[in-house]
Amino acid sequence: MAQWSKTWTFVDGDWLEGNPPLVGPRSHALWLGSCVFDGARAFEGVTPDLDRHCARVNASAEALGLTPTMSVAAMLDLCREGLAKFPRDAALYIRPMYWAEEGGYFGVPPLPESTRFCLSIYEVPMPADAGFSVTLSSHRRPTLEQAPVNAKAACLYPNSAKALMEAKARGFDNAVVLDAMGNVAELATANLMMVRDGIVHTPYPNGTFLNGITRQRVIALLRADGIEVRERVISYRDLTEADELFSTGNYAKLLPISRIDARDLQPGPIYRRARQLYWDWALSRS
Repeated sequence: MAQWSKTWTFVDGDWLEGNPPLVGPRSHALWLGSCVFDGARAFEGVTPDLDRHCARVNASAEALGLTPTMSVAAMLDLCREGLAKFPRDAALYIRPMYWAEEGGYFGVPPLPESTRFCLSIYEVPMPADAGFSVTLSSHRRPTLEQAPVNAKAACLYPNSAKALMEAKARGFDNAVVLDAMGNVAELATANLMMVRDGIVHTPYPNGTFLNGITRQRVIALLRADGIEVRERVISYRDLTEADELFSTGNYAKLLPISRIDARDLQPGPIYRRARQLYWDWALSRS
């Protein structure tokens, strides 16, 4: 059995400790994948962009044909209740979720009125500010015609898992995933930025991957600091020739990439500045 870190989950009007069973073998989400979630972070006493994460889980639910049952304001109130169950400086993952219990036509589409909600908050340390290695994945991100890429949907993550397992088998920590056209989309678990000649470049959000909340925040902070950021089409070769590479995402916020294939990289000045800008902004929200 897994040894879960300290966890509190709100469901059906109550806070439950640990990892409570919430779905059964006939629950639509368990066998047909109608589950969406979002992930926010609490660290050093702050919860940056928590309202935007709550808003996005509602948008994800609608994208999958579910009916969101919680307003953003109500979710924020619940988050405050849950956070009070942990030390103020605890590093936490905040995960609101929706899923369907029943199916509609032929049982396959989710039945909107059967939508359920839970909010799970649990202890997860913030990753150390250390570099990680990447390589090119053979797996691609689908388009909206192929999968619900406009949602943070659980059904998309087996593809990310395959990309990660492939990278791990080849001795790398993460994978660069291309879109259907062969251009760089993102990493298996985060958005991606590169630096060349002092300019930050990042894949244009063309609908094949989520335009991450932390990604958007970092871009805004860099531009406000006078650093040029270009959202554009990026090739894998562009990455291999970059001066710096780093990731943005909710789980770790910003991390440097220290190796791409056989080429070693060092955390550079733009990455260091971006991380400092983000932390300064986040801590100013307390």
